[in-house]
Amino acid sequence: MKMDYHVHLEEGPYTLKWLERTSKTFASFDIPCELEKGSKEFMEWQVKQLQKRMDYGCFSNFWLDLYLEKAKQLGLKEVGIVDHLYRFKETRDYFEKNMILDSFNPMGQVQSDWLDQVMTESMTDFVEAIVKEKEKWKLQGIDLKLGIEADYFEGCEAELIDLLDGHPWDFVIGSVHFVDGWGFDNPQTAYAFQDFNLKDLYNRFFTTVERAIRSGLFDFVAHLDNLKVFNYQVEDTAFNQKWYETIADALAETGTATEVNAGLYYRYPVKEMCPGPSFLKTLVEREVEFTLSSDSHYPDDLGSYTAENSEKLKELGVKSLVSFDHRVKTYHPI
Repeated sequence: MKMDYHVHLEEGPYTLKWLERTSKTFASFDIPCELEKGSKEFMEWQVKQLQKRMDYGCFSNFWLDLYLEKAKQLGLKEVGIVDHLYRFKETRDYFEKNMILDSFNPMGQVQSDWLDQVMTESMTDFVEAIVKEKEKWKLQGIDLKLGIEADYFEGCEAELIDLLDGHPWDFVIGSVHFVDGWGFDNPQTAYAFQDFNLKDLYNRFFTTVERAIRSGLFDFVAHLDNLKVFNYQVEDTAFNQKWYETIADALAETGTATEVNAGLYYRYPVKEMCPGPSFLKTLVEREVEFTLSSDSHYPDDLGSYTAENSEKLKELGVKSLVSFDHRVKTYHPI
């Protein structure tokens, strides 16, 4: 079964880098045959595509059709499109109470600006757009699934339930992107790693991940070791292994799945899959259930390394992958 269960449509901040990356997306798909890359005419075509992208938005047929085209090229049978919870204006209170946003704190100012830049959409608009697309994708032989990637904060479980209630999710992903209010995967705040004892930091992170798993709120928990994003890692095998076993046991005992996520491998300095090799081996030994994820944020990254990671799981002895429909789990032979 070819699948990709962690696919995003967009994320700010909306910088020249974002514009350049979006332009690269259009150039990676079919372009008019008469246009030569690097020509003025090609640039004019790209500008028109970018203008459409800005006018129509990330939930439009114009943008979603590129994901569909890529999925068909790769022969994917199921695709789970999600968005980060922090993209939606309805969730502002949830994040404001859990992030460092103090304007007198340099990190707080950076994170406050970041939140304003990425929190631009409506959850209702997102849900309606994906639900509307399902039949079109089905006619093309692909099951499109509606998901959400929800940041977990300890003690805010009831509030998160309320935020997610009333929408027809096929699956809910739990993730940890913040440690005590610090968004550790933001390049603008990566300097803060140098202020921590790494063992203390990883203890705090993995404790939060375990609590997210045991909360029972999530169908699968994403990128279990993404704290390594900028390659700050603990060089202590026994320490790491203890946590790998703790997280694996929590997943197995609660029946919560996880993913092999390629995002850090092709988009961040660590250049490693989530979970890393030793962590993955421990998860397999504990018979944890898996799905596959590119963590794509653009159509041309859809499906990235999912085939390779499927083969890796098969080599390790995993017999099946999991998918979701209205939060019911289904098993598929690899």
